[in-house]
Amino acid sequence: MTFGFAYTDHLPADFADRSLREDVLTGLTATRKWLPPKWFYDKVGSELFEDITRLPEYYPTRTERAILTAHAGRIVELAGARTLIELGSGSSDKTRLLLDAMQTAADGDPDGLGYVALDVSEDALRQACAGLVAQYPRLRVAAVRADFTHQLDVLPPGAGRTVAFLGSTIGNLDPAERAAFLAALRAGLRPGDHFLLGADLVKPAEVLVPAYDDAAGVTAAFNRNVLAVLNHRLGADFDPADFDHQAVWDATAEWIEMRLRARRPVAVRVDDLDLDVRFDAGEDIRTEISTKFRRDRLTVELTDAGFTPQGWWTDEQGWFSLSLWGVR
Repeated sequence: MTFGFAYTDHLPADFADRSLREDVLTGLTATRKWLPPKWFYDKVGSELFEDITRLPEYYPTRTERAILTAHAGRIVELAGARTLIELGSGSSDKTRLLLDAMQTAADGDPDGLGYVALDVSEDALRQACAGLVAQYPRLRVAAVRADFTHQLDVLPPGAGRTVAFLGSTIGNLDPAERAAFLAALRAGLRPGDHFLLGADLVKPAEVLVPAYDDAAGVTAAFNRNVLAVLNHRLGADFDPADFDHQAVWDATAEWIEMRLRARRPVAVRVDDLDLDVRFDAGEDIRTEISTKFRRDRLTVELTDAGFTPQGWWTDEQGWFSLSLWGVR
């Protein structure tokens, strides 16, 4: 136990550095350049994202929270949740609504309840779990450092397990990645377990695009900050001012693409990779996809992976969804 919670590390010490190097080398030498969104979240990027969640244009965080506020009790009741496992847990902020509902359902006797945070960031895990221990002193809290994209076999056992994947993070995975993730998750669960999924829904472009391209420019700063991450960690010499932030709605794929577009011909050196990268004027780096779902599409993907629908909740506008899935 560490500061009141168990900590287990399933990643090598150099995991983050090695993964960053592999991603940057692969993405910046591709025909269509890309970077994965996980590298947004250094200290500055995390603070900028917290600012984004409070912007008037950015509806997902507050909408998901409102759905949880209204329906957490019913979700916990249907799932019989006694052990909550959160993938990509981050600050574990919205999770408290589910934990409160679990304690209420336990009739004031929460000693058998547990929470497991799974994330790749040791700092985020330790900070979040320390806060939960202070707030829920009788809750069994565990931190698991692992990568949910390929380590779902490390999910710990527990009674009444419900795996939560909130924030529509699933939308950052392309269709093949989603299918692999759902298959791996199902393989790690057993009958009686449940999966709680937060997923953003298709809506008009005039609502979607401003959520990723706000008037104050906070999302633009967040997007460009990934270049500062490469400068700091890989000895690159990007000038973020050379790139414009772009948010594009792809109506065919039904996802938002965030891109960084070169304002002029740009040459960049990445010292730690011995890599020179050239950009033509107008050339993009795709930094994120954020898929927006329809209920029938989600149902097909989840049932194909071996899950059964147990519940569906949205806000009044039908902008965001929480769905509960059982294991068959």
